[in-house]
Amino acid sequence: MIMRPLPCLNQPSSAVMFGAASLGSVSQEEADASITYALEQGVNHFDTAASYGDAELRMGPWMPKVRDRIILATKTGERTREKAKAQLHRSLERLQVDSVDLLQMHAVGDMDNLDQCTGKGGALEALLEAKEEGLIRAIGITGHGHQAPAVHYEALRRFPFDTVLLPLNYYLYSIPSYRADFDRLLAAASESGTSVRVIKAIAKGPWAPEQKREYATWYEPFDTQKVIDACVHFVLSFPTISGFASAGDVHLFPKIVDAVNRYGSMNDEEANAILSSIQGYSSPFETPVS
Repeated sequence: MIMRPLPCLNQPSSAVMFGAASLGSVSQEEADASITYALEQGVNHFDTAASYGDAELRMGPWMPKVRDRIILATKTGERTREKAKAQLHRSLERLQVDSVDLLQMHAVGDMDNLDQCTGKGGALEALLEAKEEGLIRAIGITGHGHQAPAVHYEALRRFPFDTVLLPLNYYLYSIPSYRADFDRLLAAASESGTSVRVIKAIAKGPWAPEQKREYATWYEPFDTQKVIDACVHFVLSFPTISGFASAGDVHLFPKIVDAVNRYGSMNDEEANAILSSIQGYSSPFETPVS
């Protein structure tokens, strides 16, 4: 497994993070199989959230046994100090742990949400208190949508977040405004020592109306190995990106891990040729075509 630095925790992270959204609506048996596979493959970074259905509950039986072997991250979608703090304690109970390595303010993808989180009485105050109390080691922020890079750039102007987590894939980076904002964020993160982690690496686009949804992801994912290989190559070709989260379906996880393990077998030109030729490739945040 490829490992990349995560300075805020002073330990390396697997290049692919176990995206625990995939456990939100599966049985404990399915969760056990996926977590076992991740550990066997050397995945040491598990990223979940309070809002991911039963994900924290499914992880709970495992966490006391593997806590010292992994990086454990969760998220709060609450916007006030009191509610964020209460949600953290609920997450710790569900995960069956006394602390997590990283707590992230979740789904901060526009300025209104950023203002709520960073203002007086906002969620950021809860995360700072939790760090002082030893309940968390690092503080992060996540966001969806086309505004995320610009919002996270502003977030770093307000507070030295340890991590940011936002969308990146070949199509999104081909949008001039998104690319400019993302590159600006990368530069700011490098200057501040913030680790950049990404999501939506293998997202093809929104599900089309009436399309049969074969996966649990809210967007349509790529599922052929060659294309997944190219998608993974693209995001890992950014040397300052510390890792990416796997897609939210347990059935896609082995293909994603396989692509990471073979990173380097494909060059930039080959990956670009594959991704640039895909019909129907679009942003998962765009309105589906009727």
